[in-house]
Amino acid sequence: MSDLVTYLEVGGLAAGAGGVGYAKHCAPRVYWSLVGMPATWGRFTWTYRDTMEVCGLTVQPSGFRAFVKRNLARSEVRPVAPKVRRVRPTSTGLRVTLRLPAGLEPADLAASCERLRHAWGVRSVTVAETKPGYVELRMTGYDVLRRVRLPRKAHPRDLVVPVALREDGTVFERDYRTVPHALTLGANQSGKSVYQRNLVKGLAQLPVGLIGIDCKRGVEHGRYAPRLSALATDPESAGQLIDVLVAEMEERFDLLALHGVSDLWELPEQVRPVPLVILIDEVAELFLVTSKKDEPARDRTVMQLVRLGQMARAIGIYLEVCGQRFGSDLGKGATALRAQLTGRVVHRVNDKQTADMGLGDIAPDAVAAVTAIAPDRPGVAVAGDTSGGWSRIRTPQTSPDEAAAVCRAFAHLTPALPFLTPFRPVSQITVPPMPLAPPLVRPRPVTE
Repeated sequence: MSDLVTYLEVGGLAAGAGGVGYAKHCAPRVYWSLVGMPATWGRFTWTYRDTMEVCGLTVQPSGFRAFVKRNLARSEVRPVAPKVRRVRPTSTGLRVTLRLPAGLEPADLAASCERLRHAWGVRSVTVAETKPGYVELRMTGYDVLRRVRLPRKAHPRDLVVPVALREDGTVFERDYRTVPHALTLGANQSGKSVYQRNLVKGLAQLPVGLIGIDCKRGVEHGRYAPRLSALATDPESAGQLIDVLVAEMEERFDLLALHGVSDLWELPEQVRPVPLVILIDEVAELFLVTSKKDEPARDRTVMQLVRLGQMARAIGIYLEVCGQRFGSDLGKGATALRAQLTGRVVHRVNDKQTADMGLGDIAPDAVAAVTAIAPDRPGVAVAGDTSGGWSRIRTPQTSPDEAAAVCRAFAHLTPALPFLTPFRPVSQITVPPMPLAPPLVRPRPVTE
C-alpha cells in the first residue's frame, strides 16, 4: 500500500511539472498568472534597491536628510532610489509606478532597460512618462509577439485603426488625427504587406474614402476594388490622380476660408467633406524613370506629393506610403517627402542604411532594434514617431482573402466622389466562358 501511495505522489508531481511546462510554452498567459507573476513580483520587491544602486539609478540624499538619518535615526545613509508608488500586475507583465527623486529623469531609466530586464528576469522593460516626476516601468513577462491576437475590444473608430500589438501587450493604433502621414518600410517577406492588409481591413470599416496607388499593375490593391474610390496602376495614371487630388485640396482650402476655419473638423457636419486616405504601394516606382523624356512628369508627380504632405492634413487628406527603400538615392524630392511622413514603421530590412532612412532621423537608437529582427519572424517591426519614442510591434496574420472579404462587406461605405469617377476601379470583371472543346470521338474498329 505504501508503494502505491509513493507512486501516486511521484506521478502527481510529474504530472504537475509537465502541466507547468506545457502551460509555459502553449499557454503563456496562464503560466505567467500562476507562476511567473508571483515569482517576478517577489524578485522585484526583494532586489529593488540593490538593483537600482548597481544600475546607477540613485542620487545622493540632501544634507538635511543625511543629517536626520545619521544623527537622529542612527541608521546608514544610503543613496536615494526612485520611490515605488504602485505595483499593478497585468495579464502580460507588471506595471510599476515610480516617483523620481531630484536629479533623475526618465531617460536615465530608459538607458538601463536592458540591465533591469536581466536583473528581474523578464522579457522586456520599457519606460513611459506618466506626468512630471513620475514614470511607469512596463515589464513584459513573456514573448507577447510570439502569437499575436488583438483584443476583442480593439475596433476601428474615429480615424483610429488598431493595427498591431506592442511587445508590452498594448495595442498599436494608427491615429490619423494625431499622425496624419506615415511611412512603412520593409524587405520582401518581412510582413509589410500583412501590415497594409490590416490597415486596409480597419479603414474599410470607417466612413472614409480610400485611394490606391499601386504601380505593380494593381496586384496588391486590386483585390480591394469594391471599397476603393480610385485606383492607379501605373506611374502615368498615378500622376494624373495626384494632380486631381491636389486640385481637390485647393477646393477644400477655399471651403475652409469661406467658413473662416483652419481645419476640416471645425466645419459644420453637413458641409464637411469626407476624409481621404491615399495608400501608396512601392513608392519607388513613382521616382524611377527609364528615359530622360519621362523626368519632367516624374518631377511633377513628386512635387505634387510633397505638396499633399505639407498641406493636406488640415483638409483631411492623409498619406500612407509603403516601400522597400526610401531615401535620397531615389531622386529629387524624396527627402522632402520623407520629412512630411511623421509616423514610421520599419520591418526587417536588407541593410542598415534602409533602417537609417526610416528611423535614423527621429529615433536613432531604434536602428539597432530594426537590424536585430530575425528573418523567421515576419510581421515584427519597429514603430517610431517624431517624439523620439519607439516600440517593437507585430501584426496579426491576415490573408488577402480576409482583407478582400471585409472590403466587399463594407462596399456600401464607399463615398460618391464625382472628381474621382475617371479613376474608379472596376470591382468585378466579367470573363466570358471558354468554349468547350468538342468531345473526343474514338473511331470504331472496322469489322469485316
